[in-house]
Amino acid sequence: MLALSLQGVSKSFVMNRVLDGVDLTLEEGSRTGLVGVNGSGKSTLLKIIAGELAPDEGTVSIPKGTTVGLLAQHSDITEEGTVLQELSRVFDPLKSLEKRLRKLEREMGSHHTDPLRLAALNREYARITERFEREGGYEWPSRIQGVLAGLGFAGERQDQPARLLSGGEKTRLCLARVLLMQPDLLLLDEPTNHLDLPSSAWLEETLKKYRGTVLLISHDRYFLNQVCDGMAELSMTRLYQYRGNYEDFVAKREENLTRQLKEYKLQQAEIARHEAIIARYRSFNREKSIIAARSWEKKLERIRQNPVERPMNEQKVRFSFDIRRRPGDDVLIARGLAKGFEGRSLFHSFDLHLRSGDRVALIGANGVGKTTLLRILMGQLKPDAGNLIYGANVDVGYYDQQQEGLHPEKTVMSEVWDAFPRMEPGDVRSILALFLFTGEDVHQPIETLSGGEKGRVALAKLMLKRDNLLLLDEPTNHLDMDSREVLEHALDDFPGTILSVSHDRYFINRVCNRVVEMSAEGAQEYLGNYDDYVEKKRRMGEGEPEAVPGRTRTEVEKEKRRERLRRQSRRALEKRVEELEQAIFGEEENIKELELRLADPATYQDRELTEQTVRELKAAREGLPDLYEQWEEAAEIAAEG
Repeated sequence: MLALSLQGVSKSFVMNRVLDGVDLTLEEGSRTGLVGVNGSGKSTLLKIIAGELAPDEGTVSIPKGTTVGLLAQHSDITEEGTVLQELSRVFDPLKSLEKRLRKLEREMGSHHTDPLRLAALNREYARITERFEREGGYEWPSRIQGVLAGLGFAGERQDQPARLLSGGEKTRLCLARVLLMQPDLLLLDEPTNHLDLPSSAWLEETLKKYRGTVLLISHDRYFLNQVCDGMAELSMTRLYQYRGNYEDFVAKREENLTRQLKEYKLQQAEIARHEAIIARYRSFNREKSIIAARSWEKKLERIRQNPVERPMNEQKVRFSFDIRRRPGDDVLIARGLAKGFEGRSLFHSFDLHLRSGDRVALIGANGVGKTTLLRILMGQLKPDAGNLIYGANVDVGYYDQQQEGLHPEKTVMSEVWDAFPRMEPGDVRSILALFLFTGEDVHQPIETLSGGEKGRVALAKLMLKRDNLLLLDEPTNHLDMDSREVLEHALDDFPGTILSVSHDRYFINRVCNRVVEMSAEGAQEYLGNYDDYVEKKRRMGEGEPEAVPGRTRTEVEKEKRRERLRRQSRRALEKRVEELEQAIFGEEENIKELELRLADPATYQDRELTEQTVRELKAAREGLPDLYEQWEEAAEIAAEG
């Protein structure tokens, strides 16, 4: 049964055509991701479906009685009251039913001597009780607590005044509210914005089990992969629908573009052939040849009546990163770093060792101090404790998610040119064109740019610096999906070292070979990408999978890991084999270095250094066999083709 049908929906704002003849059908219970470049009309389409905007043309068909819930990007929390009270308002109808039940109980007590009146009251009481139970009258308090915990409002936070929450917190509260409403058609606009990794994972599981139909806009590709069974792309005012998750969509879109381009080229070649034949016949200038030319012209006209359109794709950014010099093997060593503000400790006992070529993702709960740590590594802040050592020839580049390094009063052109004054104006324009700033765009003031445009300016400057250590703070924020893909390819080929703070799990899977989980007490390292990190957390007892009869948990985990590898492309497998080879070499060198340190009598003069070295050596020796096993699995599956 259809939950939603759009036919020929068009929408313009002044002279700007946003949607043109959009068709969309959603089956009941489906979960569809809506993607497209920034400004393609995704939010507009959701507002039209929700009835907040009227289309200029076309129809929106939703079955009668369907409830629709919309989560917009901007919150609408205006009422006075606490977080808990704001969510409790969702269940005001159930509270009214409960009040009615209590009133009926009192009336039944006062009319126990009147059989007819008592029978009528009993019938009404049974009817309302059945409705109260069916709509979750006994469950709603626990449902609220579950949603609050999942979205990070557990404990004392639920008693905070809602109006005093930050913008991101208000958006999370709106998400909690719409989930509790459980509409038949759930429309979500960037639901993972402002969510940390645990909250995103909780939302994924919630939407997988959601009883209604879901249409969601998201730049979170990992989230789309986990949740969606269908995709829709808005491109050049038109909408294209696909079956499958995000990775299926990318593959099918590429296949479609390749097929359309091939068909277009074949038709153009056929048109050129017909035109050449017509020209040749006409050149003879004889009655017979003129008749033949007219016959071929009719054939040509039939071809032109069914033209194959040249496939169009939005412009994509194009760039790559390089380095101006090579560093030594040790790029950065941080030991015992600590930082706090106004008497509140953010983190302490933080250790990190970056070697040349490492690609490390730094993750952790919001507010643990990840951005603060990057600023310490950049020298913008001083740690309260600990020490920091950079290796030889290390050049540090920093991508700031807030773009505080950009000057609001400057134009795009002057922002880049002032940073690299030796460049020729034409060369600056050429670089900016790679980041989609062309023509008069280069004269826009920085303060007028969107978040994504500011991010592209910052990436342009970072590319030109050619630093060999990149510290990236949420580099995929504000970038559209195609720009994220280009950034990941650029970092794939980057010959330097990367330390990135990111909530983008797809990015971590694609780019990183180590994950460092940061907490208030320090850091815990995990070899591999985000999926490897999740599996290792499960092994450590956090949500371990159930055992399969006749098989050990280790065997089950190993088979799951092999299945994940088989789903990867050949290029991704070959890259994984190379990363594991580098990780094995690095770990073996690390073991040699630690053994030499333990052989040095000077080490034993410092008890803390001795204990730390012993711990590191033990962890390295225990982790090396696992690395070898992963390398063998990846190499074997890559060889299978």
